[in-house]
Amino acid sequence: MNRIQRAAGAVVGSAVGDALGAPFEFGPQGVFSARFPAPGAGGEMCGGGGWDPGEATDDTQMAVLVAESLLERDGLDLPDVFGRFQRWAASEPKDIGLQTEDVLTNGMPWDLAAAVHFQVNQRAAGNGSLMRASTSAVHFAPAGREATMDAARRIAALTHGDRAAWEGTAIFHELIRVTFEGTDPLAALPEILTLVHPEHHARYATVLAPDWHPDRATEFNGAVWPCLGSAVWALRTTTGFEEAIRAALDLGGDTDTVAAVTGGLAGAHYGLDAIPARWTEPLHVPLPGFDGRVLRLEDLLHLAERLGS
Repeated sequence: MNRIQRAAGAVVGSAVGDALGAPFEFGPQGVFSARFPAPGAGGEMCGGGGWDPGEATDDTQMAVLVAESLLERDGLDLPDVFGRFQRWAASEPKDIGLQTEDVLTNGMPWDLAAAVHFQVNQRAAGNGSLMRASTSAVHFAPAGREATMDAARRIAALTHGDRAAWEGTAIFHELIRVTFEGTDPLAALPEILTLVHPEHHARYATVLAPDWHPDRATEFNGAVWPCLGSAVWALRTTTGFEEAIRAALDLGGDTDTVAAVTGGLAGAHYGLDAIPARWTEPLHVPLPGFDGRVLRLEDLLHLAERLGS
């Protein structure tokens, strides 16, 4: 499978997972399969909870903003990324994480806003930097392990002052990179874990272990490490893109983000062609604050091709 197929799989797969999960956010376990018991039967892009069928949430909206900054600025321009985030947040999007909203609207400069928020609140380990990482992971994969993990940490730190969020995003970036090289991402995990900051190694080693199950999580899957652990579990315990997404959605809780992270990993692993057309056809990504733009499948594919080339 070529790199562009994997790049498109990661970007579109993440967006698909996000849109599928949005109507089920904060629901209990098993609700998705209770409503759609027969895999492949259709109708899963149902909308609800304020979301239109196929509409992606803040997870994908922010991923697109990162992507467009990387492409238009010819690399990582952190003040530019932060400025795009601020413009988006000021437009009152349908959904925005409380922590992310505070950081983007507290009036502090780009290099202090998240750090000051963390100093004051001592809580900033949500999955809000992980959820938007599909596009940056694709872009930085060719640069190698050190560069992709460093970029992940720096982009995460724009909105999340807790290093736990940086490390989870860095692991995701590296999982995408090794997948692009044709390596089994699950087999690469032990080596990747050696690169995690010592203060956070134990918690990630726990949730990424082969015998871990999301039922054993000690925190809600809106936190970064159980979210990543749940996505890796969904990839590990299934054999295809659709099955992995269904497993992630049936966990309940923060379904849009867990499914978005799962979709990024599974999309890179299985490729674009493994994503059902009935899920990609209604997919659309509004960009509040950006002149009413709405990206659809063709736009995401073009974005992925440019990021991955």
